[in-house]
Amino acid sequence: MANRTEGYAQALFELASAEGALEATERDLFAISRALTDSSELRDALTNPQLPMDRKQSIIDDLLGGRASDLVRNLVSFIIGQGRASEFTDIVEAFIERAAASRSRAVAEIRSAVPLDSSTVDRLAAALSKATGKKLEVKTIVDPSVIGGVVAQVGDVVIDGSVARRLSALRQTLKTG
Repeated sequence: MANRTEGYAQALFELASAEGALEATERDLFAISRALTDSSELRDALTNPQLPMDRKQSIIDDLLGGRASDLVRNLVSFIIGQGRASEFTDIVEAFIERAAASRSRAVAEIRSAVPLDSSTVDRLAAALSKATGKKLEVKTIVDPSVIGGVVAQVGDVVIDGSVARRLSALRQTLKTG
């Protein structure tokens, strides 16, 4: 499956690059990927093999409305139409990594319970860049399960400074103590 995911990511990258819309496509596909991750109802509908493609297309149209380019709408419809909705998030992640690599950068994903202001994101990006030795492109995700603090991931490296992790560690200490 990894080869297929990489193949789709490469095709998306080539199309977006050829259209001169790499950054906009990256931003829009990331937002759609988050919507699929966050909504089990949406994910279930788009991955349901019993649901006809015209109904799935209607869901995609409702989701994207006029907010996404024709290129993005067509790319999403193609992936869903090929029966790859369950792989959509992986395809988008591989696409984003490829796009960042084309700019000699790595992708940092920062999760927080609340939206972060740009100066906080900039400070976190600088610290992560220094810690990893890589130039980074930051993607922020609001994730209420973090409770407080942040969880940052660059490649396979995860830095968990969340309140949720601290509470979990405290629970473990209380159980074993």
